[in-house]
Amino acid sequence: MADVPVPALLQHGVPMIKVSPRSHKRYTFRLDADQGQIIWESKKLRIIPIENIKELRSGSDATYYRQLYQFAHEYEDRWITIVYILDGQYKTLHLIASSKESFQLWDITLRKLYAIRQELMTGPGNEEMRHAMWVRQCWKSSEHQNDQKLSFDEVERLCRRLNVNASRDGLVRLFKQADSQRSGFLDFTDFQKFVKLLKARPELDLLYKKLSSENGGKFTFTIFEAFMRNYQKSSLSQEELRTVFLRYTRKSGAKVAATPGSPSSHLNGCDDVTMSLDAFTAFLLSPDNSAFTDRHGRIYQDMTQPLCHYFISSSHNTYLVGHQLVGDSTIEGYIRALLQGCRSVELDIYDGDHEPMVFHGRTLTSKVRVREVCEAISKYAFVTSPYPIIISAEVHCSVAQQDMLVAIMHEVFGEALVSAPVGEHPKIDKLPSPEELRGKVLLKAKNLYVSEQERIRTKEVVVDTESSSTDTSASDLDIANEVREELRRAKTQNIEAIKELKEEFRKARNVFNRVRGHHQVPEKSVTTALVGAATVTSTAIAEQPVKSEKQETKVKMSAALVALLVYTVGVKCRGINKKERYAPEHVFSLSETTASKIMKQGMVDLIKHTKDHLVRIYPKGLRLSSTNYLPHRYWAAGAQLVALNWQTFDLGYMINHAMFQRNGRAGYLLKPEALRFPDKGTLARRTLHHLDVTIISAQQLRRPKDSTGHEIIDRNIVDPYVEVSIYTPDWTHFSSSSSSSGSSSPPTPSGSNGSATTRAITARTSSVKNNGFNPVWQESLRLTFECAANLLDLVFVRFTVLRDGENDGEPIAVYCVNLASLAMGYRHLPLHDSQLCQYLFSTLFVKCSLQDD
Repeated sequence: MADVPVPALLQHGVPMIKVSPRSHKRYTFRLDADQGQIIWESKKLRIIPIENIKELRSGSDATYYRQLYQFAHEYEDRWITIVYILDGQYKTLHLIASSKESFQLWDITLRKLYAIRQELMTGPGNEEMRHAMWVRQCWKSSEHQNDQKLSFDEVERLCRRLNVNASRDGLVRLFKQADSQRSGFLDFTDFQKFVKLLKARPELDLLYKKLSSENGGKFTFTIFEAFMRNYQKSSLSQEELRTVFLRYTRKSGAKVAATPGSPSSHLNGCDDVTMSLDAFTAFLLSPDNSAFTDRHGRIYQDMTQPLCHYFISSSHNTYLVGHQLVGDSTIEGYIRALLQGCRSVELDIYDGDHEPMVFHGRTLTSKVRVREVCEAISKYAFVTSPYPIIISAEVHCSVAQQDMLVAIMHEVFGEALVSAPVGEHPKIDKLPSPEELRGKVLLKAKNLYVSEQERIRTKEVVVDTESSSTDTSASDLDIANEVREELRRAKTQNIEAIKELKEEFRKARNVFNRVRGHHQVPEKSVTTALVGAATVTSTAIAEQPVKSEKQETKVKMSAALVALLVYTVGVKCRGINKKERYAPEHVFSLSETTASKIMKQGMVDLIKHTKDHLVRIYPKGLRLSSTNYLPHRYWAAGAQLVALNWQTFDLGYMINHAMFQRNGRAGYLLKPEALRFPDKGTLARRTLHHLDVTIISAQQLRRPKDSTGHEIIDRNIVDPYVEVSIYTPDWTHFSSSSSSSGSSSPPTPSGSNGSATTRAITARTSSVKNNGFNPVWQESLRLTFECAANLLDLVFVRFTVLRDGENDGEPIAVYCVNLASLAMGYRHLPLHDSQLCQYLFSTLFVKCSLQDD
């Protein structure tokens, strides 16, 4: 991976116009490659770390914002939009360069720097580049006099900022070792020596000596192979292991005489080759020893089975980037989700003044044109994955605007839009595969009164004008029952639910007041309005009268819209039993509350239904602040489209993210065999497992950053500890009887944002005092858990690095992984922040082993 030279002009600064909703101001923007930052000064010195950038858009790719801020087309070839995360939130920076030449210089250089960091943030590897980048970053942040040397005091300040736990005498000793000229200063070469001494890994030295002691202190291929088999549980052949060994070793003495491609020559070549400590360390930090086992990011699963045989990465209310009642509706939600591999997005469509609009009906959310949403979907649909996009639409608009919607979709998606069965099979006996639908866009919308006998009718077909947050299958009666159930549970258990709802409404009212002004609407009126909006969107905190079916307003559904419902026809769930029959293309959507009831009544029946049909699950309406349930509970029931609020980085989102990192981030995961071909005996079978984890050490834990991009230096040196948690679905309802109970322990709530019927097993280390740079624990933990039908694919492990004494604060770092994808043995886990952005330099060194009871 080559380094990127930054032109002097960009280092010194280039004037550009910063565009925001309220102003257009000229600032000087600098690009610091050593520190990896975009820097400008407004009222404060502002910084965007390049590793925090999520996307770069320029020229026509940024048309949406150029038009939003009402800039003419002549600015297009000088416009740059930077989408990034800072202080836990997505943000955008819009810039207009002073000339085309300046724009090209910025655009090309920034993209190269961004690409390097993106490569480094996809997992382990490129350790030399990573180390060199970190050294330069430390040097630049410490060398303030521009004299190309560092005094001991400057080095000591750097070490304190890096959370290094070393005495002054210890630092003096390392400083003198690195000071080759005995000048009392370190030049850059000396500083590199100092850093190498500082980053010494005694725990790796100990492991290396332990392994090589079995062969008289020599780490030969025989030792390496035994290490890979016994500890790392490697399934590579001996020849493949030999290739890996030679990749990292340095031969002592004469070169190996070997003929390329000759297995025996490779074998002979290993006889006198030993692996040094540095080579062993490089291997442990490399992609060849990745903690994530999923075939180096390649799509490897069979993609030719019916759609219903896959879990599909899904988003709920994709247009929202915040609160359910007062959040912004924007195309950004679609772009973010699609770039992360999401394959099912949601649109709530209403009549606009001139064309259909997307927004959360009868709330205070803003609106976005359906054409802009479709254009965003079309542009980003297949960037990350080639497999089909399912647009889950709630159509609340008039027939005329339904026809307009169809025309827009045909215009924007073209031949990618599915409007008839693919191939030579007009009759749908089973759903097509992701491979057959590669590059296609499917529309899912509700079509009432469609049965297997009637099929789709183009005459007098009607659709409910139901709330957007209830998706396409919940009637008003369902909504009212859900609200009553939530109220009953809150009152009976005397929990914090009512307080939480009141707090959500207080927050919503505050946002409303900031937008409309405190004195325009009395507080009581705003609260009443919000409660009213919540009621019609299934988020009421008080019971409301329910309309009878005869009183409900019905809107005719256009024939053109019906024609687009081919493989994903939304129907009402009439029950799951032998009496009710559904066509293969019939899809019903269930709120998490309704789904949980069905699972309790007949989990196996639901699993059997999902063998041939798609089922979508969505968050209950009471999640006003867009929190998430834990999705693996519903994957365990076979549900394919388990939709989440992607704007909220909570545990549910983290588990979903970990799940769909697999199979090359294709957004489609083949369901385990037990869920594709369910058998009561198999599903009822329970096994006990033990995950043994040794938390060995952490490397270069990061300080948090403030809203301007600066590290928060004034916080105390951290006392880190590590918490390991296993999350399993509740296997209780996997037997045929709903009253069965095969679990050895009661359900453990996973917090207010998760499901109280999902089990969490947690263990933690002690804390290491005053060391965030290279803390060493060497502590062993055992987590025992139960699994049904060998569904380890639905078990998740989270490693969390926390500060001792800060129970409510954000974690220092996290790593969440599907247990089936976690490699055993000695591994360096890449650490992430709370928004799941990987840290460039932080890792957690662990040893894992899975034991069956």
